Amino acid sequence: MEVIICRDEHQVGVLSAAKIAHIAVTIGPGIVLGVATGSSPLATYNELKRLTQRGHIRLGAAYAFALDEYVGLPADHPLSYHEEIRRTVAEPLGLDPIRVYVPDGALSGLSTAGQRYEDLIRSVGGIDVQILGLGENGHVGFNEPTSSLTSRTRMKTLAPSTRQANARFFPNPDDVPRHCVTQGLGTIMEARNIVLVASGEDKADAVAGVIEGPISAMCPGSVLQMHRNTTVFVDENAASQLTLTDYYKAVYDDLPTWQRLDLV
Repeated sequence: MEVIICRDEHQVGVLSAAKIAHIAVTIGPGIVLGVATGSSPLATYNELKRLTQRGHIRLGAAYAFALDEYVGLPADHPLSYHEEIRRTVAEPLGLDPIRVYVPDGALSGLSTAGQRYEDLIRSVGGIDVQILGLGENGHVGFNEPTSSLTSRTRMKTLAPSTRQANARFFPNPDDVPRHCVTQGLGTIMEARNIVLVASGEDKADAVAGVIEGPISAMCPGSVLQMHRNTTVFVDENAASQLTLTDYYKAVYDDLPTWQRLDLV
């Protein structure tokens, strides 16, 4: 796991987008992206948009797979993740809508939704780079604490703290769905590269658990310690509970020029 501590949320976006762009250029136009919703990756998407507008990367032939979707919200509901991915990822990055996939949260198909999504991911050869945010309780995707570290895409019940955090988007807290379909931790771990982004002091405990804590289902994101190509981008506030902050900064500062993302 590579840990890069940034000055602020803006630099988190700049450097994480540079990492993703490097992977995209290496793989080529058919790159398969795993995309997260929520506020954490917005700075990353904004910077990727800038890179596409300047012609540094082209994503028109890319595939994109969302991490999760609420159960019971129609795909065209303004608060569904189908709609959020369209607004914040697909349209800004110039993705072909036909190549953008989101788990099926319809009540009528829940028993097969997970396997169908797994089959879709496999049909394009797997995910090249998975973008992740991080919940305050250490969840990635909607894999809440106690999720199996080898879990696959399936329906999950949202933790009360997660529903409370998402209530700001809904007219009434009771309107927040109680269930979702989410990629599992085992699914996420099959991505060839993972980029996790987190900003703000409210994420500090979760960041410390993911990077320096024991690998445990109580902090689902800690499983990323076992991934061969994970890069974590955090701002100073999110890094405030880390023990080895000086070491992580020294490692990045001492990288050879060709590996430094701030020079891209």
